[in-house]
Amino acid sequence: MSSNIFQLFPGFEIQRVEVAPQIYINAVVGGSGPPLLLLHGHPQTLAIWHKVAPKLAEHFTVVAADLRGYGDSSKPAGLPDHSNYSKRVMAQDQLTLMRHLGFESFDLLAHDRGARVAHRLAVDHPQAVSRLILLDIAPTLSMYQQANDTFARAYWHWFFLIQPASLPERLIEADPTAYIIDVMGRRSAGLEPFDPRALDEYRRCFALEGTAHGVCEDYRASAGIDIEHERNDIDAGRRITAPLLVMWGEDGVIEKCFRPLAEWKKLADKLEGEALPCGHYIAEEAPDALLARVLPFLLEVDS
Repeated sequence: MSSNIFQLFPGFEIQRVEVAPQIYINAVVGGSGPPLLLLHGHPQTLAIWHKVAPKLAEHFTVVAADLRGYGDSSKPAGLPDHSNYSKRVMAQDQLTLMRHLGFESFDLLAHDRGARVAHRLAVDHPQAVSRLILLDIAPTLSMYQQANDTFARAYWHWFFLIQPASLPERLIEADPTAYIIDVMGRRSAGLEPFDPRALDEYRRCFALEGTAHGVCEDYRASAGIDIEHERNDIDAGRRITAPLLVMWGEDGVIEKCFRPLAEWKKLADKLEGEALPCGHYIAEEAPDALLARVLPFLLEVDS
């Protein structure tokens, strides 16, 4: 664990919880009040939340966790069908983490890959998710089904990372810092929004042994078993029943290539949302705008 984490999350405590045999999830915990789980995206770590976590911690017990395969969480070898990196398994990781911390139900704010895990958690364990916020994604199935040239060029890593092992792993491991810079720096805002300490965390963690394989397995699972799970949900009529807020960057690819509200309306019972004035990395590009929208939604009293 880097000293940057203590600087980025002052007053938070580090937790490392065994959620399955020899599988550990790393998290930072701070604040007081109702529980709120934060999940990050690719190619990042829990550090993405450092600009909003202190304010959220004034109202909530904030748990910011590294996904399986990322950050300082475990990075097991992928199974042949990639099922141990399915969003179903990754969601169970986070549910077990929260139960270990004493929380049977909680609010959930998630970005990018973490939002795909959050989607699965809300469908598989509806009793556990009180309110759900998903940042800058459309549903996985609809994104693959509607992929076009603009999407493929911008999200090139979706198609690179799912190549059979160990081609993408070898190329990433040859220069993990270059991969971080290429993926994050090519987005609409470049690298300017990122605190140097957070950027150091992303570089450090992406260079850890097993990370390249873990993140590839995350994407391989999404292109296969995760799509099967989403199709099964549709066939069985399983939907997101928690109040859902979706937001995306008005300068990003989701705005350009998809109709996120329309897509999520197909899967959720109670939905609201809009674009925010930023690109993909909402929590780091537009933290004040995010908090202004998130806090009223989370603090709303049900009638």
